[in-house]
Amino acid sequence: MRIDGQQPIPLNAKDEAPVAPAAGQPATGHDAAYVAKATKASVEFERFFISNMLKQMRSSTREMAGEDSIFKDRVNQDMQDMADDLLAGNLAGQRAFGIADAILRQLVPTKKT
Repeated sequence: MRIDGQQPIPLNAKDEAPVAPAAGQPATGHDAAYVAKATKASVEFERFFISNMLKQMRSSTREMAGEDSIFKDRVNQDMQDMADDLLAGNLAGQRAFGIADAILRQLVPTKKT
């Protein structure tokens, strides 16, 4: 359970659950479809960013690993790649890095009252 009380998105919920818009974003009327699409795209970009970061980190680890290391075994590499992809999707769904929120602040500015 997270400190802020929100439930994390399940690992297999990539296509099942829609991503909610960020707090303070307009989500009514004609703008709701745009906000939903912008939110989904920004979360997917965050997922892509985290996934590439993890891929580069894993690549560095494999380069530095010794010949008898578990990081050099191809079976382990495939499993680690799948785990990294699931981790990236979960972190992006929770907006852990804040990249999606930064993009949304630019794409969907809040109305000032």
